[in-house]
Amino acid sequence: MAALAGSGAAGRGKLGNMDTGIVLLVAVAMAAGLVGTLLPLLPGLPIIWVAALVYGLLTEFGTAGWVAFALITVLLVAGMVAGVVLPHRRVSAGGAPMTTVAAGVGLGIIGFFVIPVIGLPLGAVVGVLLAERARTQGWDVAWTSTKNLLVGFGIGVAVEFSAGVAMIGCWIAWVLLN
Repeated sequence: MAALAGSGAAGRGKLGNMDTGIVLLVAVAMAAGLVGTLLPLLPGLPIIWVAALVYGLLTEFGTAGWVAFALITVLLVAGMVAGVVLPHRRVSAGGAPMTTVAAGVGLGIIGFFVIPVIGLPLGAVVGVLLAERARTQGWDVAWTSTKNLLVGFGIGVAVEFSAGVAMIGCWIAWVLLN
């Protein structure tokens, strides 16, 4: 693989033409993944992880590569878990039952197919608002639960974005150490 990637023993530490192309393609994929952490349509963190995996397979991992890839994998798992858990925890902390969360998820999924891209968060917000309104018979309490969902979702997106930046930082260190 080293010959394929253009890095022989004499060229160690210097990027050849093939290596530069690989780095650029992986960087573009990782940038798309980072954008995907902000958009509900793209699986951002998995895109970054796969790009790092492809880079490792094409350039031979090496010790620094395995360490960096392990860190990237830990960041992937932590970021994805936080992106799911934080909105749910925020709504539940406000006293909303699981049925409210289920209504938000259900209408979010329906919204995703009805209104591409913005339908997922819009549907989730409407689902939580309507479920809480039906449960509490009051718009004020329903809106409070809905705001908790929005704050939790925002925190989840921020954590996923931060995890994506950290994953890319690990990959950059890996590239520089090669």
